Amino acid sequence: EITGDFTAVSGFDLGDIEHNAEHNLDSVPFDVMRELIIDAYKKGGIITISWHADNPVSGGDSWDKTPAVAEILAGGQTTEKFELWVERLAGFIKSLRYKGKPVPVIFRPYHEMNGSWFWWGEGNCSASDYIKLWQRTVFLLRDKHKLHNILYAYSPNKLGPGDDYLKYYPGDDYVDILGVDIYDFNNAEDYKTAVAKDLALVKNIANEKNKLFAFTETGLEKVQTPEWFTGVLYPVIENSGIAWILFWRNSKESHHYLPYRGHVNEDDFKRFEAMPKTLFLKDISNLKY
Repeated sequence: EITGDFTAVSGFDLGDIEHNAEHNLDSVPFDVMRELIIDAYKKGGIITISWHADNPVSGGDSWDKTPAVAEILAGGQTTEKFELWVERLAGFIKSLRYKGKPVPVIFRPYHEMNGSWFWWGEGNCSASDYIKLWQRTVFLLRDKHKLHNILYAYSPNKLGPGDDYLKYYPGDDYVDILGVDIYDFNNAEDYKTAVAKDLALVKNIANEKNKLFAFTETGLEKVQTPEWFTGVLYPVIENSGIAWILFWRNSKESHHYLPYRGHVNEDDFKRFEAMPKTLFLKDISNLKY
């Protein structure tokens, strides 16, 4: 509506697919989501998927910090439940087909693991157990359910002083794309510093590993800073080499990350969309699903 164009990258979340629900955790019907994904792919778009899975031990949501990862890995009822959840996730991804062929997707599970707010996050499981959980998930999707239309993206939250970007890294055989999630919490200078520093670090690691890298989540809630897109964001991503940038969702007028018509940053976003994009066009012919 603002730019007169479709998005190049579309993000979807499969939270609640684990319960065989009709809607995801944001009340989006999975049938509608399937249609939107196929339509976006048909138009040449790239699809990214996150998964805010509920806590399999407590029954709470993703933000329930009850330790669960060790229980999943231990075998028993929690393991069986979790593997059923992955099977349901796999079933949805298998249903994404266009002209008889699977739609390729980028799957970004268990994100922001260096933060403490998810059951798979820092302090709620060990780094070694997190790595095993990730590897087990890839094994189930790739080897048990025979899904080969998935690229896997690893995305910690903004790094704090002394944080190790690779602390939770599952290994080169289990990750295709490196990313990072950084938000502006109404502190533009801190945001710009963090984005420039962390994207430079991710770029160096990605180059060493011959992998793509991206700005996997970002935004400023309600986007009230004037000229935020052109004045705050663009200067720190212009020559960063990222393959894409993903803004968080527009839920309602009190919780959105892109402008609506009539919004203070509507024209600013139009200018941002028209600015030159330096894309990371390295040869990726050796990547395999």
